[in-house]
Amino acid sequence: MARQYGSGVQLLGSFEDIYGTTPNDSFMKLPFVSDSLGSEQALVESDILGQGRDPAAPSRDVIKVEGDIVVPVDLRNFGYWLKALLGAPVTIGDTHYTHSFSSGASSLPSLSLELGMPKIPAYFMTAGVVINSMNLKFERSGSASATLAAIAQGEERSAASLGGTPSEAVLKRFNQFQGFVKKDGALLGNITSAELTYSNNAEKIETIRDDGKIDGADPTIASLTGSIDMRFADTTLLDDATNGDAVSLSFGYKIDDEQSLIFALPAVYLPKPKLPVSGPGGISASFSWQAAKPTSGTMLSVVLTNDVASYA
Repeated sequence: MARQYGSGVQLLGSFEDIYGTTPNDSFMKLPFVSDSLGSEQALVESDILGQGRDPAAPSRDVIKVEGDIVVPVDLRNFGYWLKALLGAPVTIGDTHYTHSFSSGASSLPSLSLELGMPKIPAYFMTAGVVINSMNLKFERSGSASATLAAIAQGEERSAASLGGTPSEAVLKRFNQFQGFVKKDGALLGNITSAELTYSNNAEKIETIRDDGKIDGADPTIASLTGSIDMRFADTTLLDDATNGDAVSLSFGYKIDDEQSLIFALPAVYLPKPKLPVSGPGGISASFSWQAAKPTSGTMLSVVLTNDVASYA
């Protein structure tokens, strides 16, 4: 009997023209670290009385399709996830291309994702996938990954892949040592770790229908929050937090001028933190910041520079 291992699983994805309708082609092979997105249908305990002490059979509840996908932050494939999170980018360039994504889109594209387990064989096609949020952690060492929270409409299983012959981009992953945090365009020193979470705060459209599925997941007011942990060596961020004025921050990874990923946040508000002294070692400060819409422009701009001609 064949047994499926994670090493043999593949993830294919394609953007949908109609929400919940799986495309016939244009699938991409997407690298991933882990995937908990899937369909579940709970049981509702019977409330029937008058038939003795043993309960009647339970009934099935609505279908829930949610979960997290952890993906590598890489030079090429990550652009597809950014498109799902923020919408299609504006792309310019020749040979090397600059893809500019922005927050605030009124509607977002949906995906069909197929998780393939060929040893069984079993292929799980999840349709109507909306990326609700993305979390990034910046650390001193290791490989860069992002956690994507997804909401979907439904899942179907088949014995053969529906992805046809997928396209595949060469994987070139960003590493944490290539990461940076800047304030007003200048590198911030003494940063030990940082975190960034963007959420579409999608609202599930839970209507009455005979298949138990949702009608969609619509974005509402977005949020952009995070934290910066630093060794207390100067009062730069503490002064900004005390004054209460917005600062401009940017987070990103850079291999060179033609290979980079930059998250620009023009209006970030910092809380005034405590500075606990717990021993003879260094003193640390943690700033749990919140971003907002600036006077002009958008709350978040993401620029991916690579050799991919289009994410259309």
